[in-house]
Amino acid sequence: MDFMGIGDKENNQIMTKKNMKNRQWVLSTRPLGMISKDNFEFKESELEEIKENQMLLKNLYFGFDPTQRGWLNDMKSYMPPVQIGEVMRSSTISQVIESNIPDFKAGDIVQGSFGWQEFAISDGKAGFMNASKIPDNIPPTSSLSVYGVTGLTAYFGLLDVGGPQEGDTVVVSGAAGATGSIAGQIAKIKGCRVIGIAGGTKKCNWLTEEANFDAAIDYKSANLGETLRELCPNGIDVVFDNVGGEFLDVALTLINMNARIVLCGAISTYNNEKPSPGPSNYMSLVIMRARMEGFIVLDYLDRFPEAIKSLSKWVEEGKITYLEDIQEGIENAPDTLVRLFTGQNFGKQLLKIAEAD
Repeated sequence: MDFMGIGDKENNQIMTKKNMKNRQWVLSTRPLGMISKDNFEFKESELEEIKENQMLLKNLYFGFDPTQRGWLNDMKSYMPPVQIGEVMRSSTISQVIESNIPDFKAGDIVQGSFGWQEFAISDGKAGFMNASKIPDNIPPTSSLSVYGVTGLTAYFGLLDVGGPQEGDTVVVSGAAGATGSIAGQIAKIKGCRVIGIAGGTKKCNWLTEEANFDAAIDYKSANLGETLRELCPNGIDVVFDNVGGEFLDVALTLINMNARIVLCGAISTYNNEKPSPGPSNYMSLVIMRARMEGFIVLDYLDRFPEAIKSLSKWVEEGKITYLEDIQEGIENAPDTLVRLFTGQNFGKQLLKIAEAD
């Protein structure tokens, strides 16, 4: 769609009212087991004219995270589930097309949570992430990866919940993912020995050759328990767990006195049709006086600037590297989400749906 008149408010209003269609993915059924494209409906609707204190945005990128699978379950969680018929919730990078909000002007590139749709009308405060301008001195996509929810999750989860000390042995599951890879690199910055668990030779090589991990285990080809014991002869002090399941059970048998187990996620269980059994080795927590704690990054909202400042410094110093896996086309949104649960993504999963004007 042509936005040649982006600075012409009158022309934009005419285009909004008469010509602009909005393609959206909405939730049509709640998934049982593995999520699929069949759980969503691709529909088209007309855009309304923006009102006072609203702006019209064109979405450029969608961000994808395993937690989105949990938002589709009709159950108590840290935020309400996506409702049937509602646009699928997601983080976004967008361009302001027209604005009646003083803090935003046409042409601004912003991050927010405007969902799986081509356009959005917002007051800037809707969703789980308020709209904010992306600084000109960073790549826009980094606001959804290393400086976004995934990087922030790694920062607070590892440092506040995990409390790593110099010389600790830290084990990270889902280590080649957007959060795990950052968590492991922060642990290295803090002077720890870091072991990553990932799927496939390519991902494991990247962890040791590019991300500075001390070792990586390919869970697809190695015996996880035996290899982890070999690589952690002195036990484990911090577990940063994104996977759950077998990994967590094995890790609990190797924890040291006063170990910290950070529960960031459990992606291995998200698509199970029945509730997964709890860890069978949980008594290790008692014997080793260890602490296992979950957290939600939104609890640290007031400290986001602190984390972004540190992450920016480490990226500039070359101490943190990150990957972005960018697919294309709004029609591929459901399939792009599925990539997270089939091990296809490598780094932060994004979907590009439009170019900025």
